[in-house]
Amino acid sequence: MHVLIAGAGPVGLTAALALARRGCEVTVLEAGDQLAAESRASTFHPPTLEMLDALGVGADLLARGLVAPTFAYRDRREGLIAELDLAVLAGDTPYPYRVQCEQSKLTRILLAHLARQPAARVRFGWPVVSVRQAADNDDGGVVAVAGDGREVAGDWLIAADGASSAVRRALELPFDGITYPERFLVASTDEDLPALLGPLAYVNYVFDPVEWSVLLRTPDHWRVLLPTPDDTPDAHELGRLDERLRAIADPGRPWRVAHASLYRVHQRVAAAFRRGRVLLAGDAAHVNNPLGGLGMNSGIHDAVAYAEVLASGRAAPDGGELDRAVTAVADGELDRRVTAVADERRRIALTYVQEVSDQNYRRIRVTDPQLRAAHLAGLRALAEDPAAARAYLLRSSMIASLRPDAGAPVARA
Repeated sequence: MHVLIAGAGPVGLTAALALARRGCEVTVLEAGDQLAAESRASTFHPPTLEMLDALGVGADLLARGLVAPTFAYRDRREGLIAELDLAVLAGDTPYPYRVQCEQSKLTRILLAHLARQPAARVRFGWPVVSVRQAADNDDGGVVAVAGDGREVAGDWLIAADGASSAVRRALELPFDGITYPERFLVASTDEDLPALLGPLAYVNYVFDPVEWSVLLRTPDHWRVLLPTPDDTPDAHELGRLDERLRAIADPGRPWRVAHASLYRVHQRVAAAFRRGRVLLAGDAAHVNNPLGGLGMNSGIHDAVAYAEVLASGRAAPDGGELDRAVTAVADGELDRRVTAVADERRRIALTYVQEVSDQNYRRIRVTDPQLRAAHLAGLRALAEDPAAARAYLLRSSMIASLRPDAGAPVARA
């Protein structure tokens, strides 16, 4: 089986490695001339760490990342509200923590491992702009077409080419949802935030009705995420960034900012994750706000789920009429299983990823004083109740999205 993958981000390269390690031929088609260098996503949840470990890259990621055993909820005025310890998940996962590491480090790790797979290749400078499949191909496969007319054929194609996916557009799949009424501004800084603010977890969600924020530690920087009006010029917002950062902590001089960017935030899910021999994964299939770190993680989960089901359908050599009949039955069964997996990944995107990320956004900026007080009190109580904390963390860590029975009590000696 030969699987084409559009996009060499963390989702596409995870799919490629997972398929190659299962004996499939893989061709990754990446529009850029090299791997993207942007930091972007930086939080890896426990089930994602389990998957990456199974692919043989977990140790490399841990060596480059920071282990975050806790994360904190803070209030702009009141300070620390609650710190949740993922150690309560020790009976549920071998990774009862998050890992903080920029996704650009993971893609380099994945590419290095993929280079050791003889049936895998990565082609840079190869933007997939359209696909041909089904009625266009006698063998039922799929053909990826580049902007300059180059073509490559495969049995399946996984589209992991981002939120503006050319493959999704070529398939004319609707991408319905909403755009939030504010942009997010992310600043990377080498300031020592614990020295300015006191002890901090590596991940901190700071509640405020107007100026909420997120403070994240990565191996290279602290990252500060701030809400920003929708209708102001980028230059104006970047020009007042230091003023806003000094309102968080004032070092008595301008903050040292290595990089800052503004982007719009969407909550959208494709109308279907499968069309013929094409599967949508990651941002090509679903996008959400970054609060909670669900986007890249759920995309990696897409990639592994697709790789497992496609690799299970590798055809045996055709040795005659009986083998052809057996293969036809197997192909029909594979078709049903692929559809079931794609439908399940879409269900999770709709009922879990979208719901949880949107709840995180609405709670961090709630304006009603009574609702704010009740929410903060609930978080304080949560941190003091290990059973309640476990139930909450099973959901926020994404374990519950993959294991329907994860909420059951864990038997302990």
